[in-house]
Amino acid sequence: MRQYERYLFMHLLLPTVLVTLALTGIIWLTQVMRFVDFMLNRGLTISDFLYLTGLMLPSILLILIPISLGIAVIFTYNRLTSDSELVVLNAVGVSKLQLARPVIALGAICMVICYALALYLMPVANQKFRDIRSFFRDKYASVLLEEEVFNAPIDGITVFVRSRDAKNNLYGILLHDNRDPREVVTMMAERGRMEQTANGPRFYLEHGVRQQMKDGAVNWLSFDNYALDIAFFAQDIQRKRDPDEQGVFELLRGDPANSKVSNAMRAEAHQRLTWPMLAIVLPLLALSFLFSGEFNRRGQWKRIVQAAVAMILVTVLFFALRNFIVKQPWLTPALYVLLAGSVAVSVQLLLTTRPWWARKPSMMGLAT
Repeated sequence: MRQYERYLFMHLLLPTVLVTLALTGIIWLTQVMRFVDFMLNRGLTISDFLYLTGLMLPSILLILIPISLGIAVIFTYNRLTSDSELVVLNAVGVSKLQLARPVIALGAICMVICYALALYLMPVANQKFRDIRSFFRDKYASVLLEEEVFNAPIDGITVFVRSRDAKNNLYGILLHDNRDPREVVTMMAERGRMEQTANGPRFYLEHGVRQQMKDGAVNWLSFDNYALDIAFFAQDIQRKRDPDEQGVFELLRGDPANSKVSNAMRAEAHQRLTWPMLAIVLPLLALSFLFSGEFNRRGQWKRIVQAAVAMILVTVLFFALRNFIVKQPWLTPALYVLLAGSVAVSVQLLLTTRPWWARKPSMMGLAT
């Protein structure tokens, strides 16, 4: 790598990192706000909070890295043009393609990182995130029961809690269990608490009524104290994994028993195979629009707008196609055509001295 290429590379690297961190922080904060109340008021430890929310980062980074690099290219190369640095490099014979080499190099590095995220880190993190929900629902069962809301921790069980105090005691409890339609149980209690045992969470109810319907008859039982074991997630049940938890080869195999699920799985697989390529496509596309024409240090806001619109258009088309191929699998090659076409347009613009929309009408054309 030549000296000016290293110079451009380093000037491009810092904004990319900063933009990625800033956007990741903003999105991460919006996602973790619902866990803050659990940590501050309901006993969730800081270590568990950081571990749980940290598992969201691979998915966030995968989406943001290509976009952040595109934003950094627009910012960096516009600033270098305004400072006449690119004008000087162009004057000494450095071509636009040579100026694009640092973008391609950094884009290739980002693409490798995105493939690591898409093919390994993201599915592992998503699987961990959903697997530990059973642990948190057992360990913090009472924490996850919101006041004045009909909570459904699992199918068939509904729990209502009127209020709770600072010691996590619950008041005004209603529990409805219809997991077995032949024996529907409804329990109401003045107060109660949830404690963790070796067999999972145990509900201790005080001063209440138990109503059970069996074979068309209703049985009533009044109690002062009642203990109820609730395992929100049985340990021996194999949870069915979602597409974003599975590896690419699993996704490509699909589900022979369900064609709709297979289409969704294969769409997820092709998204993981193509999205990292945008780490090269988006910044190269943005740079080609910034370089569409002669270098002008007096400002190029029109080119900046064109570059931003081009990036947004390609990104929107990508996600639109990704959603279409779930219902129309034959459109899958269009994802790859979109990326290849964007690269071809970028290279053509870099090789063209002045594109057709930037050309001024000739005097001969005006005379006629």
